Amino acid sequence: MVVMQTIARGLKYVDLKFLGYSRAIATAVLQGPSGIALIDPGPATCLDTLRLSLDTHGMAISDIRAVLLTHIHLDHAGATGSLVRENSDITVYVHENGARHIANPEKLLASAGRLYGNNMDRLWGEVAPIPLSNIKHLIGGEKIDMCNRTLEVIYMPGHASHHVGFFDSSTGVAFVGDTAGMRLGKELFAMPPTPPPDIDVEAWFASVDLIRKKQPSTLFVTHFGPYEDVGAHLDMLLENLATAKEIARKTIASKGSDDDKMNDFIDQMRRHIRRHLSAQQTDLFDGAPLGPLALGWLGLARYWKKQGLTG
Repeated sequence: MVVMQTIARGLKYVDLKFLGYSRAIATAVLQGPSGIALIDPGPATCLDTLRLSLDTHGMAISDIRAVLLTHIHLDHAGATGSLVRENSDITVYVHENGARHIANPEKLLASAGRLYGNNMDRLWGEVAPIPLSNIKHLIGGEKIDMCNRTLEVIYMPGHASHHVGFFDSSTGVAFVGDTAGMRLGKELFAMPPTPPPDIDVEAWFASVDLIRKKQPSTLFVTHFGPYEDVGAHLDMLLENLATAKEIARKTIASKGSDDDKMNDFIDQMRRHIRRHLSAQQTDLFDGAPLGPLALGWLGLARYWKKQGLTG
């Protein structure tokens, strides 16, 4: 049995058990009298778990009225096309900069393929296109009436240029995708995922300020789950983002090959994480299920290249 956990009134979430791991990818489920909405349904490789969880709680794919995407990265959005193919009544809410890539995922898949290579199918499964008629464009500032609540859309670039969040003022829950980082346990450690192609550290800091201004009582992060120590969590996230940015800067400016620099970055980041967490927990941030620190290096190296810094 796949048990849904409660976030707040009418808000639940599913552990999608990505690649068999617990606490890797969470999908939020909003319940209302006319159906349900999902926030970040995850990849197609987790569809069986999602379907089983809904079924266990008296729901089905046919009950889904909307899918709200914080952004289109495959660990968050990959299953969306498959859901829409099964239930054509689903409306998909996504930032306008990401909309064309879920309607025609060719470029999205090519970009992801450069990072994940032969592991694409094993990790993400099918990424089906979504008809334009099912897609609702967002820019930030909209109010979406959904499941007996109103969600405010917040544009929050940094991790991705098309990233948005959804704030439910009735419960104080902010669904923030990857903007508040990854936190895989109760320990106060929030790690910023910085994969390519469009990491923007300054925009990320500004987006965290926007979250603070909403004064949420709970952050819901896709990796993983709800946290109520909002201020401390965001402080830790920004501290780690600044640390990763600076380690990348110094590493790029150092001598050595590209591979040497990447390995140096990984070693320094692992030592930084290890100061806060156990060796086993550190491994979770540098491999399955969420991707290696090598991807974080590639994203920050690209960021610094855009700033004009070269080795």
